[in-house]
Amino acid sequence: MTATKTDKFITIGRFGAPYGVKGWMKIQSFTVPVENILDYEPWYIEQNGDWQAISLSGQRKHNQGVVATIEGCDDREQTVQYRNVDIAVPRNELPELEQNEYYWTDLEGLKVNTVTGKELGIIDHVFATGANDVLVVKGEKEHLVPYLLEQVVKKIDLDNNTMLIDWDTEF
Repeated sequence: MTATKTDKFITIGRFGAPYGVKGWMKIQSFTVPVENILDYEPWYIEQNGDWQAISLSGQRKHNQGVVATIEGCDDREQTVQYRNVDIAVPRNELPELEQNEYYWTDLEGLKVNTVTGKELGIIDHVFATGANDVLVVKGEKEHLVPYLLEQVVKKIDLDNNTMLIDWDTEF
C-alpha cells in the first residue's frame, strides 16, 4: 500500500543498528512504553516522497528496547538501507487522548508567547529528559522550556496554533 505525502503520518520510531546477523535491527521507539510500537502494524517508511507499508517478519521486546526484522531482509548487510529511517503510522491509528494530553507532533509548530506578552518563537521539537519533557522553542534565540502543565505551560490552543507560557525570556 502506498500513501501520499498529503496523508497525515506520525513518526513513532526509527530503525537503528543491526542486531545479530539474520536481518534483525534495533528499534528506537518514541512510544511510551517503548514496546507499544509493536502494537502498530503495518509500519510505514518514506521512500521517494511516498509512504510505503512494510511487513515485519519478526518483532520483540529486548532488554529495555525493541528489535525487529523486515520481511525479506534476511541478513545484516540488507539492514543498512534502513538504518536511521523513520517509522510512521497514519495519525488515525493513534489512541484518542484525554483532555490536556497532547502528542509531541501536535505541539511542534505552535507559536509560543509568554504571559507578559513576549513572543518567544515556534516550537521546533520536543525531547524527554526523564524528569519532564522539554520544548525547544526557536525564535530570536533558542529557548529550552520545561513542559510542565499549569506550572509553566498555561494554555495550549491548537485551533489558533499557540501556546501561552509563564517563563523568563532570559532562559
